[in-house]
Amino acid sequence: MSKEKDTKAPTQEAFQHSAENLLEVRNLKKYFPIKSGFLQRTVGHVRAVDGVTFNIKRGTTMGLVGESGCGKTTTGRVILRLLDGKTEGEVLFDGVDIYSLDKKSLRDMRKKIQIVFQDPYSSLSPRLPVGEIIGEAVREHKIVPPEEFDDYIDRIMASCGLQPYHKDRYPHEFSGGQRQRICIARAIALNPEFIVCDEPVSALDVSIQAQIINLLKDLQEEYNLTYLFISHDLSVVEHISDTVGVMYLGDLVEYGNKEDLFKHPLHPYTDALFSAIPLPDPHVKMKRVILEGSIPSPANPPSGCKFHTRCKHCMEICKQEVPEENWVNDSHYVRCHLYDKGCEEALEKYLNEKAVSNK
Repeated sequence: MSKEKDTKAPTQEAFQHSAENLLEVRNLKKYFPIKSGFLQRTVGHVRAVDGVTFNIKRGTTMGLVGESGCGKTTTGRVILRLLDGKTEGEVLFDGVDIYSLDKKSLRDMRKKIQIVFQDPYSSLSPRLPVGEIIGEAVREHKIVPPEEFDDYIDRIMASCGLQPYHKDRYPHEFSGGQRQRICIARAIALNPEFIVCDEPVSALDVSIQAQIINLLKDLQEEYNLTYLFISHDLSVVEHISDTVGVMYLGDLVEYGNKEDLFKHPLHPYTDALFSAIPLPDPHVKMKRVILEGSIPSPANPPSGCKFHTRCKHCMEICKQEVPEENWVNDSHYVRCHLYDKGCEEALEKYLNEKAVSNK
């Protein structure tokens, strides 16, 4: 069987529309204009998200990882229509294109899609007590009758580890972990189906991180929630995710099942990220993969593969052509020229070097 058939068939099978998928993202792009001069003319674009494609099945969690500035948060916000439009692509929620909805339909959709922000303090109004913060949208969308409002808020707070007397307190009276519980309670109060978790534990202590992660997993099981979990902490992503996508400079360079991707990372950038995970055994030393150079500007990305300026396995083709999706199975692909037909020698050298470094 030819390479062309091997690479095209899994792509169609893995990313075709399915009733199992709650969210389907197709070639999503978001460019921000760069304006200059007295007339503020557009002189270029920042390519924050540059052709991202993935699916998330109902009741599962997809982890989205990468360095700061790679486009993770922008991807989440574009999916939820929290930014002013998209440049290109489709976002299908339960088979419906979110960007095709009018104002009234989008308002109804808001109950099904929510977000938990990175900084729990700045995302909570300092002028409202916790009960109002959690219940404001519940009252606006008429989730429950007025006579059941207080009991409903109490139940939501209890499911997030908060007490009823916390309703009359203000955000500044809580710790960081408690504030994040308030943000989670506000999100699930609308009975959503999908939540974007935008680095929800990065601002918390390690012990509190574990509590919040366990809370998210318990709520997922109780309410059959689907998560897009954005993080730069790979150990957290490994614990909570079912599938993982690795982003670099607006591109999804590798995507696959968690077990497959963590056991057999394919992209040199993924290897570099994984080598930075600290090991709990002091007698085992992991050889770090040090990336040379700095991240290129998303306003002026390199030609060909965007990672080639920092990759020691760079070939001439990497500088000229954008890599296509190379599928190793029906659920795991990598965008890297090392896996192209005709590059077997370079791939073998790369795999041998990786095997030696892992000994």
